[in-house]
Amino acid sequence: MTGKRGLIMGVANDKSIAWGIAQACRGAGADLAFTYQGDALKKRVAPLAASVGSDIVLPCDVTDMASVDAVFDGIAQAWGRLDFVVHAIAYADKAELKGRYVDTSLANFQMSLNISCYSFTAVAQRAEKLMTDGGSMLTLTYFGAERVMPHYNVMGVAKAALECSVRYMAMDLGPRGIRVNALSAGPIKTLAASGIGDFRYILKWNELNSPLRRNVTQEDVGKAGLYLLSDLA
Repeated sequence: MTGKRGLIMGVANDKSIAWGIAQACRGAGADLAFTYQGDALKKRVAPLAASVGSDIVLPCDVTDMASVDAVFDGIAQAWGRLDFVVHAIAYADKAELKGRYVDTSLANFQMSLNISCYSFTAVAQRAEKLMTDGGSMLTLTYFGAERVMPHYNVMGVAKAALECSVRYMAMDLGPRGIRVNALSAGPIKTLAASGIGDFRYILKWNELNSPLRRNVTQEDVGKAGLYLLSDLA
């Protein structure tokens, strides 16, 4: 990955899957840029970015297309091109992850699909223009997109839509040498996972029933992400 330049979107803290991928990419020689939403996350993301030699840390609200435009304008000014993007952004109202999916409100449905799914399409539209020599785009999904999972509700619907988007974008961008993939990790302790009810039970069940009798780690997922972002994929 030496000489490759990538944008990491969605790091929340040092337990984030996106941070595991960032560390793996930096370890393989890539140069990185990061985004954050809000001052609270900036305080977490900026020191992490500095620890991997990055001085490009940009604010981004994916519900505001002007904000997304500003990110890619910043990347264009700093680097002129882009080799890969990691999209690790999702949201749903925590209160509606409890109870029945059928009770999901219109406002939460629209917001969840906008942030968790459409934002990747919006990012891809802008990243494509900077991937002048091919590249790779990677997002994160979960088994709850394929099967009903307790306390996942509208997030499962959003992830299913995201996975479908990945397939269509892969077809659209493939002729330009741009790969588009979604990485589905098993249960892993992250800030986002803390919003899922009974998550400790899910972790324990997975540990007891997986072939290796353990849960996946941030490092495991980071290496898988590195593979998909590299020219080996």
